Amino acid sequence: MPMLDITKLPSKILKKTLKTVDSADIKNGSYVKLILDMKEAMVKNNGVGLAANQIGKDLAIFVIDSNVAKTNNVPEAYFNPEITEYSRESDEIEEGCLSIPEYFVPIKRSKKVMLKFMDEEGKKRKIKARGFLARIYQHETDHLNGFVIKNRE
Repeated sequence: MPMLDITKLPSKILKKTLKTVDSADIKNGSYVKLILDMKEAMVKNNGVGLAANQIGKDLAIFVIDSNVAKTNNVPEAYFNPEITEYSRESDEIEEGCLSIPEYFVPIKRSKKVMLKFMDEEGKKRKIKARGFLARIYQHETDHLNGFVIKNRE
């Protein structure tokens, strides 16, 4: 199977708000292969998260590292995710991005967030996340809204 190339800046798809997906399409399995491809591309590129636009797809979907998902007991795939709450408490940690190779910058983010999304069965869910998981959610949700870490400096 050909490796999915990671879309890099200055690609326009990284700067736009992505299209939401339909729960019926999730339920009928339309995205199963895409999710597998995204996970593979993320792992091959040593990422901990990957948004659909990072492989050139205009869809509001992201995946996260399977170990992070297992550790936190959360799904690996997220459809139409939206952060509905941010904690006032924040911290600043250096982040990188697969779409901006060799670029690392300290990014200030909330320590805790509430994420609303649909899972791989098309069910609506909410997750309270903290720490590293909250940071991944914020980074990947940024991608779906057309932001990259360079916009956060």
